[in-house]
Amino acid sequence: MRVIPPSLSFVLAAALMSSAAPAQRQAEAKPAAREDAPSIPPPNVSVTRHSGSFGGQRVSYTATAGETYLKAADGTPRAAIFSTSYVKEPRDPNRPVTFLFNGGPGSGSVWLHMGAFGPKRVAIPSDARDDSGPPYPLLDNPESLLDVTDIVFIDPVGTGFSHALGKTEPKEFWGVTKDAESVAQFIRLWLNENGRWNSPKYLGGESYGTTRTAAVVNQLEGQYNDVSLNGLILISTVLDLGAGADTPGNEITHALNLPSMAVTALYHGKAQGSSPEAFAEEARRWATGPYIAALLKGQRLGAEERAQVRRELARFTGLSEQYLDQADLRVTPARFYKELLRDRGLTVGRLDSRYTGRDYDNAGETPDNDPSFYGIDAGYTAAINAHVRGPLGYRSDRSYVTIGNVGPWDWRIGPGRDDDVYLNVTPYIGKAMRENSGLRVFVGQGYYDFATPFFAAEYALTRTGIPQERVQYRYYGSGHMMYVRDDDRVALSRDVRAFIRGR
Repeated sequence: MRVIPPSLSFVLAAALMSSAAPAQRQAEAKPAAREDAPSIPPPNVSVTRHSGSFGGQRVSYTATAGETYLKAADGTPRAAIFSTSYVKEPRDPNRPVTFLFNGGPGSGSVWLHMGAFGPKRVAIPSDARDDSGPPYPLLDNPESLLDVTDIVFIDPVGTGFSHALGKTEPKEFWGVTKDAESVAQFIRLWLNENGRWNSPKYLGGESYGTTRTAAVVNQLEGQYNDVSLNGLILISTVLDLGAGADTPGNEITHALNLPSMAVTALYHGKAQGSSPEAFAEEARRWATGPYIAALLKGQRLGAEERAQVRRELARFTGLSEQYLDQADLRVTPARFYKELLRDRGLTVGRLDSRYTGRDYDNAGETPDNDPSFYGIDAGYTAAINAHVRGPLGYRSDRSYVTIGNVGPWDWRIGPGRDDDVYLNVTPYIGKAMRENSGLRVFVGQGYYDFATPFFAAEYALTRTGIPQERVQYRYYGSGHMMYVRDDDRVALSRDVRAFIRGR
């Protein structure tokens, strides 16, 4: 398993539309410009009012789409963070508030905003078909969480409309720790401006957004003037990037990927099992038993044991024993996407392996592209621009960056940030949970997700130091963005709503 690379960032969003005239809100005073820096205008903000039905309740709410300036110690604006906040009216300082973002790194919050939890959502095919061409319907989203929590969708620097200001270089925000510091600073400013320091608080993201969640928790709860949280919402989780690195010599990654290969083979009729749930559990047990034991023996593996492992591996993956022998019992996900349905002239998706695509030819080793990404991206890009620039009344000459090139990314997290050889942010979550007895964790995983495999998430969160009684897992019959499937969007909303209510 490989984290979504900086060149192909990923994670999610949902949205809102309603009637109401936009009201443009400007800062009272224009910040003084340095002589050596270009003039910086006040933050661009639009406030509109709406209503809708969510979770069976009618809710009136205010939508605030706009910039928050992050400033240096001398007051100089360094970056504009774009966010979209949905706050129930009349306002309640004790009502829960949930901060959400996507991942990548480099992804705007469009996916979770317009796909899962915003007041409006884009309608795309639920059955793993391409989203085709516009127009893409923007629908009321009764699965939005606005009946139980206010919601703030955050776009980190380099994503959405967020950008560095003046002479500040955007690379100053591009790194595991740098990014987390900026998001934590934004959250503190939002709590200041909205008078919400005593509200129950939830923090979450999708894909690298879960990595970011762990790093932001460290910034919020790892300080003396900490921001205490009630819950973390991890969707399509990737925390232990070392264990999941698809690199030669890393044996654990093959065991972590195997259950995802098994359910995918079952879905496409290449394996036999009673259900995805049962077959996944069978694959987990075999992967952590005979399979990993054989891999760890390396070239000392005997012929008889090798033959037994090869037969079982073929049963789980749907690949031929000959192919598995040539791959030395170690099949990377990229090879699996191409090989599983080669006899049908099809490849399977990385973000969602239910999707299939056709390459330029059928002879290659890996796919030309990911059909589960190009099958949905156009609809989401159109939706976020139509929604924010339409009913939310936001005006900007900037392009909304759904997936941006935020690199090079600084992956180091050690004290001196020059000694990291194994990247794992899970200990941040464990420390926060041990020091905050009220902090709980929700983990939502799609069975058909190879970008952040479900077994890898389980592996990370069952390590030493994680209070298991406060970690809750839920699984869905789709992939990375499980909400693209209608049944799973409803189930995800129900599960997260119950998690928030259960504080």
